Amino acid sequence: MRHIIHAILGFLISSVFVGTAFAQARVTIDHNIGVDTNSIFKFKRVPSPARDDAAAKARLTLVFGRKDGDSADLGALTDGLFPGGADEPEANFFFASGTDGGRIRIELESITDIAQANTYSWHATTRGPQLYNLFAADGTGAKFNPAPDANTDPTTCGWKLIATVDTRPAQGPSGGQYGVSISDPGGSLGKYRYLLIDSIPSEWEDAFGNTFFSEIDVIARK
Repeated sequence: MRHIIHAILGFLISSVFVGTAFAQARVTIDHNIGVDTNSIFKFKRVPSPARDDAAAKARLTLVFGRKDGDSADLGALTDGLFPGGADEPEANFFFASGTDGGRIRIELESITDIAQANTYSWHATTRGPQLYNLFAADGTGAKFNPAPDANTDPTTCGWKLIATVDTRPAQGPSGGQYGVSISDPGGSLGKYRYLLIDSIPSEWEDAFGNTFFSEIDVIARK
């Protein structure tokens, strides 16, 4: 099953990632719960979603996985609109219940010097946390595969692993609003046209572990 493959690959990728990409990419995570949740996704450290970021005109493609029947379309991830509550499936994108997540490709209008990649989610329980690998590519290499399937390691076909994100709290409630900002201390994650989010469920105890992704921002370096 795909989650078993991910567990194995996750260990191997993380082993490499700790020695290389972690020295470059910085992952900042914020978690609002209870009265701290709000309709504009305001966090202490992670910036609120932008309405005019580089992803606003991007083309989104479901490379692998199946959209849940109650989920919004992929366009909800970059439309600058946010859910008003903790259980609004029509305002979030999420993979089908009982499946092992999937991969979403974000194609920018052109190669862009990226300062930040930010992701946001909101759900009352286990669909709140985010668990994914972020890959990026400029798309110019001869071996570039724009749509690596579930059994293909993207780093073997022209993609670079930028960050591994896991917002599951060590203790306390898993529900709430999550904000993730992936950046680089030097100001640039690199110049890329494509981003690939490889998302897996936050838990497999039941069928409801796929994240309610509310918004994805790509912030160009100024």
